[in-house]
Amino acid sequence: MTMNLNEALGALVLSAGVFLAAAPNVDAQEPGASLGAPTAGTIVGVVTNAAKAPIGGATVTAIRAGGGIRSTISGSDGVYSFADVVPGVWSLTGTVEGFPDLTLPAVTVVAGKPARRDLVMNVPAAAIAPVATVIAPAPTPVPAFAATVPEALQSPDPGAEVDTKTPLANVGYVGWMNGTSREKQPVFDTKFFTPEIRLDVNYLQSLNHPIDHTIVGSTEEFRSGEFQIEQVSFGGDFHWDNVRARFLSIFGNFATTTPRNDASSGVGQWDLQNAYRYFSEANAGYHFDVNHGLNVDAGIFVSYIGLFSYYNFDNWTYQPSFVSSNTPWFFNGLRVQWWPTQNLKIEPWLINGWQSYAKFNSKPGFGGQILWIPNDSLKLVFNSYSVGQDNLPCQANGARGTIDVNCQPQNGGYGNASAGSNVGAGPPVDYSRVTRIHEDDSIEVKYYDANGTGGAGVSKLAFSYTLDIGCEYGGGVTCTNGRNKENFFGMQFYNRAWFHNDLYAITLGGGFINNPGRYLALTPPINGASAQSGSPYFTQQPGQTLFQWDTQLNLQYMPKDWITWWTEATFRHSSVPYWSGSGGVTPPGGNTGTPASCVGGGADPTTGNCATGDWFPDLRTREVVIGAGVLVKF
Repeated sequence: MTMNLNEALGALVLSAGVFLAAAPNVDAQEPGASLGAPTAGTIVGVVTNAAKAPIGGATVTAIRAGGGIRSTISGSDGVYSFADVVPGVWSLTGTVEGFPDLTLPAVTVVAGKPARRDLVMNVPAAAIAPVATVIAPAPTPVPAFAATVPEALQSPDPGAEVDTKTPLANVGYVGWMNGTSREKQPVFDTKFFTPEIRLDVNYLQSLNHPIDHTIVGSTEEFRSGEFQIEQVSFGGDFHWDNVRARFLSIFGNFATTTPRNDASSGVGQWDLQNAYRYFSEANAGYHFDVNHGLNVDAGIFVSYIGLFSYYNFDNWTYQPSFVSSNTPWFFNGLRVQWWPTQNLKIEPWLINGWQSYAKFNSKPGFGGQILWIPNDSLKLVFNSYSVGQDNLPCQANGARGTIDVNCQPQNGGYGNASAGSNVGAGPPVDYSRVTRIHEDDSIEVKYYDANGTGGAGVSKLAFSYTLDIGCEYGGGVTCTNGRNKENFFGMQFYNRAWFHNDLYAITLGGGFINNPGRYLALTPPINGASAQSGSPYFTQQPGQTLFQWDTQLNLQYMPKDWITWWTEATFRHSSVPYWSGSGGVTPPGGNTGTPASCVGGGADPTTGNCATGDWFPDLRTREVVIGAGVLVKF
């Protein structure tokens, strides 16, 4: 396709606007996307002569009515630009050797939108000099600029001044919300692709000082006394002609620690954990122009059960409480997002199971989310899950049964012990028929906002509260009574204060869980154990007690929208020995045998417990972890 000079230059200026003033492209996306209102605008344009050839080296000066002056030099292609322009009325003047000064009519700059003003230097100064006896030769024409910018690589079209269509466009800035990325607009954006890059580096220290440097019972903190790269991710959102796709790779600790918490790959063949290990999101679908947006997507997508985001950059603290840390970070299946209004989203899911790459048994999981954000100070979100049969048979003693075979749970003995006993155990369980239900509801409230007038003092105050309740039933398991009961109850509360116009923030909070049956406890990696293998040193059987609580104090420094420096202290307590002590959870010489077996000898035939002379992990009921790190998101 051929373009004339003006069209080509216009395309170039529009492309330059991508880097300087691209507005967020919110097309019925997740609430975690960039949704804040921009506070500055952009002036762009091109300087040419009467023959429409670009003029480089021209000085362009912008003066704001009421005060303010900016100046820049046009490039060899004639293009000039002013980024981060304060909204208001600006006058423009162009100066270049060989031409008279040129003043343009005033231009009004609107936040979040590029304003284009071209300067045409019509008459060379020498041509109007009163002493001239001959017509001065015209400047040597600069070759016409013939490059073209494909439409897909141009910046998105500016949105309407009053947007009554796009979800949450009528709300304002919601980047303060827990679990939501805070940047006000993308660093780079095009009509086809919005890139995303994330990096997460930490240094953590458990005050139990485990000899093997292993931290257990977390989906965010894994190694003690070491610098670790938790996350490196590249990808972004693709969007063209209503077709959608999102892909985000994941490397670092997350590439190992997330797959090990999914036991579903123990069903059937093919190595699903390695197949999915290196990406956290991969889904594709279509956007229908129904109401305020209807998206139908299939693939792996993030779960916001527990309110906190899977990605630490988006969160108020680094280590969330158990209600978030022990609940799903992703789902694999089909998702529908329907926005009947600008402020209400209804999102049903049909998925393989509870954070699972595969389906555990005969039934998939079904659930959904209802999200309501009526203004920039309130968020309500309700997540529900049901139908799924999310257990492998006999996780902690798999040699005694296979799929669809009744198994004897190891839930006898002392209830507050890490490992249960066969003595006094409950009736057999058919784990392939055990069904899980779960409800997760959250509220976020911003109860103070200085709106930029707080100076170095408090700029915002907000809190979040999450309540979770659920249970498992069927196949010999009950929700509320009997030896084989399995249920879950937990909550978390966080309060956050921002200072110095959101440069700093302090968050204090925590929560607890009560989980008889331990089915949402994270299997400690004792001797290399995972959710699939289970461990004889920490059994997770119906009726086994587990009560845990924690608290976090976090300080964040946010000099730019794209970087967070943080430091945090976390205290955690468990009713049964669970956290890694000084002796660690790794046998001398490294992992030995299979994770589901005792190290150094066999299990006692009567109790099923590891023999007294065997190696045992050092598990404690308390843990304090202090840490610091840096988070980056572009």
